[in-house]
Amino acid sequence: MSSRTKFLLLVGVFVVPVAAAYMAYFGWRPAGHKNYGDLITVTPLQQTEGRLLNGEAFGLERLQGKWLMVHVGPAACDAGCERQLYLMRQIRIAQGKGQSRIERVWVLTDAGTPAAKRLEDHPGLRVWRPDSAAFARQFPAPLSAADHIYVVDPLGNLMLRFPSDPDPKGIMKDMKQLLKASQIG
Repeated sequence: MSSRTKFLLLVGVFVVPVAAAYMAYFGWRPAGHKNYGDLITVTPLQQTEGRLLNGEAFGLERLQGKWLMVHVGPAACDAGCERQLYLMRQIRIAQGKGQSRIERVWVLTDAGTPAAKRLEDHPGLRVWRPDSAAFARQFPAPLSAADHIYVVDPLGNLMLRFPSDPDPKGIMKDMKQLLKASQIG
């Protein structure tokens, strides 16, 4: 080999990895991953004071450090609401040892009281009524917040919304990835 070829080969050994790293960081993005839920603008929840169904004062900041799966809707639970509560319960259970990192919250948007039978079917579900009606308006939705399951991160930020009539496998996959990637909660 000539000295020029050796020089170009030596330069290539050092320049090619740097150029590849630059392209990977600034330009090339693999299309292999897509989360099921809709990422929404991360927003810290405001006006988090309220009461549990038994009348006990309870601020949602007491749940910081946990991932929250949230259903927002009236006490009169229709078939869509019942399915969401069921999915929230089953998806939490399906996380195995990670289920202790997830809390389920039903945010009531009216003055009604849910049926006792429904609450018996969902042990551990926190039924919570905010002190301010403005709390429910923080949950963005194309039509109604009651159509979706939302995820709040352990720092109290609203961050993810699952579609109406969700696919349980998609939700399970997203929750598993969140728990795996998170060092908090």
